[in-house]
Amino acid sequence: MKRFVVCLIVIGLVFCASNAFAQKKARISIATGGTGGVYYPYGGAIASVISKHVPNTEATAEVTAAAVDNLKLIGAGEADIGYAYPDLAYDAMEGKGLFKGKLPVRMMAHLYVSYFHLVTMGSSNIKSVADLKGKKISTGAPGSGTEVVAFRVLEAFNIHPDKDVKRDRLSVVESVNALKDGKIDAFFWVGGLPTAAVLDLAATPGVTMKLVPTDTALPKIFAKYGQIYVKAKIPKATYPKMTGDIGVVGIPNVLVCNAKADPEMIYKILKAMFDHKNELVSVHSQAKELTIDNAYIKTVVPYHPGALKFFKEKGAKLK
Repeated sequence: MKRFVVCLIVIGLVFCASNAFAQKKARISIATGGTGGVYYPYGGAIASVISKHVPNTEATAEVTAAAVDNLKLIGAGEADIGYAYPDLAYDAMEGKGLFKGKLPVRMMAHLYVSYFHLVTMGSSNIKSVADLKGKKISTGAPGSGTEVVAFRVLEAFNIHPDKDVKRDRLSVVESVNALKDGKIDAFFWVGGLPTAAVLDLAATPGVTMKLVPTDTALPKIFAKYGQIYVKAKIPKATYPKMTGDIGVVGIPNVLVCNAKADPEMIYKILKAMFDHKNELVSVHSQAKELTIDNAYIKTVVPYHPGALKFFKEKGAKLK
């Protein structure tokens, strides 16, 4: 009888210990994007690093409709961290634009830059954003990050998207085809370098593509919206037949979280990402841009306390 009681006690202790362990196990949901982009594989790599190197934590990368969807999921507490653009994160905080209510989102880190392309034909007389007045253009798919940036760049040149241009709202592939067919004069696109569809256009026999500078829009954008973008450059070697580097608006891709997220958890996630950067790079080369200097940038979106603790510990300076 005593032996039976002892066994029950031991079993009970084991059960309690196991139950306590299970309760301590944190589950992190990472809102990424579609399977064909950068966000999903990069997010999957972050999930793997978290699961392997943050004790008692299991992370999963979730397929989403990308930045806008991610911010809504994080604001609603349905995802823990996710990818976004600072301009959209700011709109989410303020309840403006595509967001009906204010969402409690905060910055974790800047990961890498996407590039704002203004593409036209080599024979076109479009040499500046100002030359788009009266032209047929595509400002990007409805509700996309491209469309948001396009509107702000046009605004910087006093061009109304519905009054001063004839506007289509096409994806990058649709835009390339429309430009080839002469249905539009130019199109906007936000993407990495090189973007496959733009590269295909530039490499098409008998076609000469031209990129138009957009970086001159930044002072007016900063004056109205704050530092939501950065000055960037598309190097001459990016696409065939480019005659020089092109100054453009750079759109930071950032990792964000809910303002109420546990500061210690956010700190541990960032530490794991930087300590095991090689594991991220092995999955996606874009992770090479993850450095302390690049990750801590000036932005209108406040950093989460856990992120501030991490970057201050590393001696990072805002740039």
